[in-house]
Amino acid sequence: MTSPPDPPAATDIDALLAATRPRLHRYCARMVGSVIDGEDVLQDALIKAVEAFASAVPIQNPQAWLFRIAHNTALDFLRRRNRLEALRSAEEVEMIADRLDDVESRQIAATSLRTFMRLPVAQRSSVILMDVLGCSLAEVCGIMDFSLPAVKAALHRGRTQLREFAREPDDAPRPGLSDADRLRLNAYVSHFNARDFDAIRAMIADDIRLELVNRTRLNGKAEVSTYFGNYSKIDDWRLVAGQVDGRPAILVFDPNEPDRPKYFMLLNWSADKVATIRDFRHAAYVIDGAECVVDGGSV
Repeated sequence: MTSPPDPPAATDIDALLAATRPRLHRYCARMVGSVIDGEDVLQDALIKAVEAFASAVPIQNPQAWLFRIAHNTALDFLRRRNRLEALRSAEEVEMIADRLDDVESRQIAATSLRTFMRLPVAQRSSVILMDVLGCSLAEVCGIMDFSLPAVKAALHRGRTQLREFAREPDDAPRPGLSDADRLRLNAYVSHFNARDFDAIRAMIADDIRLELVNRTRLNGKAEVSTYFGNYSKIDDWRLVAGQVDGRPAILVFDPNEPDRPKYFMLLNWSADKVATIRDFRHAAYVIDGAECVVDGGSV
């Protein structure tokens, strides 16, 4: 597995998690088919890792240990969602699992999350680990707890299936925002872009909860008001209503880099008031691989 520059010492769990978090999310998002659900799975996996770290025996490969926890957490998520397919094949045939050339590796890495979800779980996991994240066959075996022949078989079948999917026309219709979501999101976006934060505060519930992902959590209108104050001091954002992985969302663009959103926000409503805000400003890695659609057109 390719390590980040200057990896932290194995005993520094906080530094290890911070350094590995983006790659762990990349794996989780592709396993569960959504960058948003992937972050939920990742947070659950990180809690498990912190809890297990104190009592763990000396860890020889901390990153592989974290990926094993993330892998098992993703499988638990899929089981709860009742979408888990057969993990093991009855056949364990020896197949070639060589590294792909650069072109095919880039093609697989760019595969949409929806397409990865069409693969059986074992094929999906092996292809993501080896072809997207650059793990070795030995590391894939350890993370998935599969034999080498089983991993080779899953990898071969997964790659073959992705090649077949790539030849299919992608003409599935994309559902747009509902009228209610469009009205509420555009009202929030308009006030935010106008820096009319008093109007925004009037839109939020008294018991509002806010998660600034990978940074902090705030509760109640008084605490959350400081969050809007911080946005008023900076100008590297422009909000646009849209969707992320099919969910209503607010896409955040840097005015100096308008081609692709930097991150996004999710809002939940209760009785026409904003009840929760989830802001990914400090977790920009989450948008990697996301299907982002501006209301009225794709990004």
